[in-house]
Amino acid sequence: MPLELLGLGTANPLNSISREEGLGIARVLSDPVVGRSTFLPDIYAGSGVQTRYMVHTRQVVRDVLDGTRHSGSPFLPGPDPLGPSTAARMKMYAEFAPALAIQAAERALADSGLSTDSVTHLVLVSCTGFVAPGADEALIRGLKLRPDVQRVQVGYMGCHGAMNGLRTCLAFASDAAAVVLMVAVELCSLHYYYGMSADKVVANALFADGAAAVVGKGSREPENPERPHVTATGSCLFPGTAGLMGWVIGDHGFEMVLSKKIPTAIEAGLGVWLSDWLKMQGLSVSDVGSWAVHPGGPKILDATESGLGLPSDALTESRGVLADFGNMSSPTVLFIIDRLRKRNAPRPWVLLGFGPGLMAEVALIR
Repeated sequence: MPLELLGLGTANPLNSISREEGLGIARVLSDPVVGRSTFLPDIYAGSGVQTRYMVHTRQVVRDVLDGTRHSGSPFLPGPDPLGPSTAARMKMYAEFAPALAIQAAERALADSGLSTDSVTHLVLVSCTGFVAPGADEALIRGLKLRPDVQRVQVGYMGCHGAMNGLRTCLAFASDAAAVVLMVAVELCSLHYYYGMSADKVVANALFADGAAAVVGKGSREPENPERPHVTATGSCLFPGTAGLMGWVIGDHGFEMVLSKKIPTAIEAGLGVWLSDWLKMQGLSVSDVGSWAVHPGGPKILDATESGLGLPSDALTESRGVLADFGNMSSPTVLFIIDRLRKRNAPRPWVLLGFGPGLMAEVALIR
């Protein structure tokens, strides 16, 4: 049964940083060799990011740029050259993630016109923090959801986590009485890397904080055919690519592995698989009205365009969200969907993201 999308909401922290401020922070917090390098400005200039939102306050940003040392935040120059411990980062996740998740969920529920007591299932998507009870319990309590709401957490799936979450929602939609709230929340800035590994320095220039939520229900005969409907999802593991992308829990945060070979692997492996998957849905690549491709970075988007033979403007919304918000991991593709629906973009829509594996995840919205 298709999942009818009744409402969507997005949220970001109040505080943002510009590309130039991001570069300044990298100069201060990175390993001194990286901070003094001539290649660092090129990384930020080529990131595709203009503005990012982070849970750190403007005062923290100013203090970092000034090199101020005090105990007001773990994200200030301190005695450990590798930065805050993972425990300190998880403490901040527990403090800030629930409120951001609740804000996105409240906006999605308001957009749907449904009351909180109508929600029967809750799906939480997050990979940047672990705490129990966590943001799912905070959502139940903060939104005053029913105490018998059924909950599932999709954890540690990375940038394609929203597609995994939508797959779970689609399964719940087989029950016509189900009303599903899915919330994706990530605080990527908590895992800022202080060393000199090149791929992790690149990640510092891309990642940001945000949350997004959707409300949906099963709908064999849609109440409103104009509403978007999730009708199918799919997955593909690209053989021989396990070492290209990873996400490891270290002593000083969750550490990214981002190989330069990722775009080549996507370009080589995406086209045949996705064409076959679309064929099973009665579609071809040319039948897709609009694309919502997770902007892991400009080279990921370029590789997707090339691998699928898309026109140069096909991923305009993906590039726009990357520029305005950065890579927020799992919520990002839902920000793109929000833009598509607000301009009534042609359907069907294809949501596409890539994560550790190397794995591609796809969802179809008609």
